[in-house]
Amino acid sequence: MKTLIIIPAYNEEGSIASVIRDIHLLAPDADVLVINDGSSDHTEMYAREAGARVVTMPFNVGIGGGMQTGYMYAKEMGYDIAVQMDADGQHPAQELPKLIAKASTNDLVIGSRFVAETSYHSSPARRVGIVFFSMLVSLVTGQKFTDTTSGFRAAGRKVIDLYAHYYPVDYPEVESIVYLKRKGCRIAEVATEMNPRTTGKSSITPVKSVYYMIKVTLSVLMSAIRYDRTAVQK
Repeated sequence: MKTLIIIPAYNEEGSIASVIRDIHLLAPDADVLVINDGSSDHTEMYAREAGARVVTMPFNVGIGGGMQTGYMYAKEMGYDIAVQMDADGQHPAQELPKLIAKASTNDLVIGSRFVAETSYHSSPARRVGIVFFSMLVSLVTGQKFTDTTSGFRAAGRKVIDLYAHYYPVDYPEVESIVYLKRKGCRIAEVATEMNPRTTGKSSITPVKSVYYMIKVTLSVLMSAIRYDRTAVQK
């Protein structure tokens, strides 16, 4: 299976090289594409030196725009599987074979911290958000999910095509699952370990967390209403 690892990166010079080296070591048959999202540091240089292909955005477009760019590249180049990984070292490369293997029989595979017991520990506030969105998406789609905020994912050709055409812009992980379910995609979760961030800091501040909760909840509910209306009209 022709596989592409897509890594959206914004000012991740402290970790990007080691992430790429781990991928080359543990998934040597996969190509690596870094979406350098308008970084002001040396992310692009270190990514190229580590052996990745790099697409540099002219300014910061956010995770949604960056990932859609990656999926457009995957579609154009004829990849069978596209894997999304974080640039900060939270997604262990040793879990890649597990996701890639399961993607051969599913349209999307989500690396979940909670579908089975793992060593991952989160803050109480973060865990509340994870549980809330997983319950919301489970209710809206009719399929049980445990980790809808996970950005560790493997997509097959159908999803590559869909995401190349449309990908939610702002905090897209949750809404993008609902979008795929409405398109009839097969989605599975697989238990994966995740590491603490190795360098840098999260871009989600307490204020942004409140915005995130409200925005994503409304987006999911509006998406559900929109698709339900379309189904009734048909």
